[in-house]
Amino acid sequence: MSTMTITAKMISELRARTSAGILDCKKALEEAAGDMDKASEILRAKGIAKAEKRAGRSASQGLVMIEVAADAATGTMVEVNCETDFVARTDAFREFVKGLLAHASGHAPAGADVTAAVMAQGWQGGTTSVEETLKGISTKTGEAMAIKRVAKFSVAGGVVGHYLHHNEQVGVLVEVAGATGDAAVTLARDLALHIASSDPIAVRAEEIPTDLLDRERRIAEEQVAAEGKPEAIRAKIVDGKIKKFTAERSLMDQPFVKDDARQVSQLVVEVPGATVVRFARFKVGEV
Repeated sequence: MSTMTITAKMISELRARTSAGILDCKKALEEAAGDMDKASEILRAKGIAKAEKRAGRSASQGLVMIEVAADAATGTMVEVNCETDFVARTDAFREFVKGLLAHASGHAPAGADVTAAVMAQGWQGGTTSVEETLKGISTKTGEAMAIKRVAKFSVAGGVVGHYLHHNEQVGVLVEVAGATGDAAVTLARDLALHIASSDPIAVRAEEIPTDLLDRERRIAEEQVAAEGKPEAIRAKIVDGKIKKFTAERSLMDQPFVKDDARQVSQLVVEVPGATVVRFARFKVGEV
């Protein structure tokens, strides 16, 4: 066990990620020598933590904004962070986010995360970079600011759906290929709403990152061992836990938020030719 000092800020951050108690968080951080990811895993393995939240690593404030073309073939989403909600609500901050959205809509390449490419570009086609423009606005507001994420989807023969929560803290873009028209637009919009609410990790179970699945399997194995389950059935129990995890966190396997009697996959097949390609979900404060 490490003798490093565990601060109140570290404990608060771990509590936000896991919803575990103060003392449990402190013990886990001490055992993990201050490593936040390892401490989260320790709490999960002990059954103390609830399903880990992706929010909580940052106390950042800010805004998410979205722009989708009239033909729904292209959509752009940006997230800009600042230190306080007060600054996030100022006209200067809002106008910068709007300007960034306009810039990204016109100049960003397509991709689920094109932040680095946008930062290096000239602001709205000029000679001053986006990064330098951000620094100038940061100086005016007196707060640290960051362009957290930029996503842009463009699809031929398909549509881009979107959802932006009323508080401008959660936004979603989803790319649907193989179908156009009103039915496809409605599907994409419903999918975006669902993603905002249900927070899937990937479109399909097989697309969930292997390192995340390995972590979940390791946690499940430790839980089953701690419960004293017979060796002969442990592997089967662990497999069941992983199957449940992938079903809960893959978009196509989730119950549709507006009708939980149907899976999202059943919703998609109702629009002939439609295929969900990818999505981006931004929530202010998440990693």
